[in-house]
Amino acid sequence: MADPGNKYYPLTPALVRALTDKLYEKRKAAALEIEKLVKELIKQNRIKDLEKLIEVIEELTATPNGNCRKGGLIGLAAVAIGLGKNYNEFSDKLLTSALTCFTDADSRVRYFACESLYNVVKICRGSALNQFDKLFDVLWKLSSDSEQTVRSGAELLDRLIKEIVRSSQDFDVNELMLLIRERIYCNNSSNRRFIIGWLHTVLKMPNFKVTHFVPEVVDGLFKVLDDPSPAVHDTAVTVLSELLHAMDPQQSGDQEAPTPMINILVAHTNTSPPAREIALIWLNQFCVFYNKSILNNLSAMLSACLGWLHNEKLKASELNKRLSELVDPTTDIHLDSVVDVLSDHLRHEETQTRIASLNWIRLLHSTYPKAMFAYMNRLFPVLLDLLMDSADDVLMLDIMLITDFCSAHNQNEVDLKSFDLSDEVIVQFGNISPYLVKFCLSLLELFKADNKLMDERGIQIIRQLCLLLEPADVFKSMALLLIHKENDVEFLSRLVALMNRILLTANELFKLRVYLKSPQENDVVNLFECLYRCWCYQPICLLSLCLLSQNYQHAVNLAARLSELDLTVDILTELDRLVQLIESPILAYVRMDLLSSEHQRPLASVLSALLMLLPQTEAFNTLHKRLQAIPHLHLIETSKAAKPPSSLNFKELLAHFDKISTERKENLRRKHIDLLNSMARSS
Repeated sequence: MADPGNKYYPLTPALVRALTDKLYEKRKAAALEIEKLVKELIKQNRIKDLEKLIEVIEELTATPNGNCRKGGLIGLAAVAIGLGKNYNEFSDKLLTSALTCFTDADSRVRYFACESLYNVVKICRGSALNQFDKLFDVLWKLSSDSEQTVRSGAELLDRLIKEIVRSSQDFDVNELMLLIRERIYCNNSSNRRFIIGWLHTVLKMPNFKVTHFVPEVVDGLFKVLDDPSPAVHDTAVTVLSELLHAMDPQQSGDQEAPTPMINILVAHTNTSPPAREIALIWLNQFCVFYNKSILNNLSAMLSACLGWLHNEKLKASELNKRLSELVDPTTDIHLDSVVDVLSDHLRHEETQTRIASLNWIRLLHSTYPKAMFAYMNRLFPVLLDLLMDSADDVLMLDIMLITDFCSAHNQNEVDLKSFDLSDEVIVQFGNISPYLVKFCLSLLELFKADNKLMDERGIQIIRQLCLLLEPADVFKSMALLLIHKENDVEFLSRLVALMNRILLTANELFKLRVYLKSPQENDVVNLFECLYRCWCYQPICLLSLCLLSQNYQHAVNLAARLSELDLTVDILTELDRLVQLIESPILAYVRMDLLSSEHQRPLASVLSALLMLLPQTEAFNTLHKRLQAIPHLHLIETSKAAKPPSSLNFKELLAHFDKISTERKENLRRKHIDLLNSMARSS
């Protein structure tokens, strides 16, 4: 029987000594005695003595002596077990006493604190949740304790508290989510595992709507994916998968796409590879969940997927396809931000990204033509830059997009006067798309600034333009702009040679060649005259134009003037090309005209003049053989209806040729003088 006068009453000094002994067996035996004593005190309704007993044990947990603290913790557990179902009045006091020992420097004390608190919580159960925030904080700290034994003890306690939380009907989940949110950005692997474990517990709780809290924790969870511990990473992936499932509108009831969440996911597509992979999975699934409402965030979604289309392991291509399938004229899209994103990605280093961006602009233009045309001034410089792209697929799509805009009906925003063109020239453009004129002008500037682009891509660009647009409009626009906007004779000559090669060889120009064969009959006199004036800067090309249009008599007049020109390497090169063209299937009808009584004499004169100008090369031999094959007989042809008088003013055109030829001579002379001056300065 304990002496009421001793300071440990109702415990005896001997029992206290045993409880604080360094040997665990003695402490355990003393704890059993305390458990019996507590039961007896309750049975006798000696509440005052019970309170005194608890105070004595509390004092032991606060003493400097480690064994006393260990004994006090074992005593707390014994009291809790002894109280049994009568814990309610004393639960807070027992919990508080046990919680104070978790910061102890002695790892054994911390371990016994885990053991003690486990027993207290096991008895108190739901009442322990009154101090849930303190319990959670302690467990959080213990999860990264330096001692494995302490961490193991904490894990047992953690499992017990989770079990109590899951079975509680009135647990405040909001408080738990607040505690998780405060700690979700921790960097310690053990702490991260602890937090993820609690999130997993929350997701298993019935009747709990998680979607409200997901934006608060999902960012931190994605950062956990970078954890060096495979176990932590795998657990985070599992929890993220469960969260995504919980976001399903059929589960959550939310039908609107969560913009804050989407912004977080988009940000993580540009962080680490693991986070990027999961973020794209989420965004792809959001398209399934929220359907067209996701298009309110189209710019963000595109910025997330476009840059990763080259990576087949990611869901970027699938996401891009889903988004494009959602677009239709009935859907409102914030085009301004979308165009900004697409414009930026047109400059992306990955070819697939540039292709996808061009396809998106084409899709938006076909879906919202009027609205998209307003953005052409913003897109136009980037589209011009893409003409220099090394990828043929990008170049093809770029030209297709440009021609889409050139074919658009709402061209009023483009004023031809802004290009410094006279009214007389503007009238000559007629019904040609103002945007085509704008593009051709920019294309000429690009060719002039980059000779390599013109040499390597010029033919491809112009041919594709002629395939997608009316070839006559393309050639007329280029010719008019060269005549009225270009003063560089050398550049003019080179570009005319290139355009002439396209005109006489490309399949895309077949229809135009047929028209030019009979300009009057096909109502292309104006086009012919325009090309004639432009082709004057390349005399051999002009001669080929006359052969193409069967204006052989005028070709004779031109051929007579060729001897007056400086026969530069460029002219001889074009002569060689012309001979090859005459032998090609395209100009077979010209060769057949050598059998015509109407055309034989002037055509033979032209070919003979060319032969005299050529050095004795392979082209000379080829042309010489052709002339030798002309039959020396007078061919009688059936009478033909008289042709209407030509509306082509060849006298005026020939005068223009003479004027340009004089300018060419002067230009060559100035070029030679400049070269001499340059050599003199450098010597």
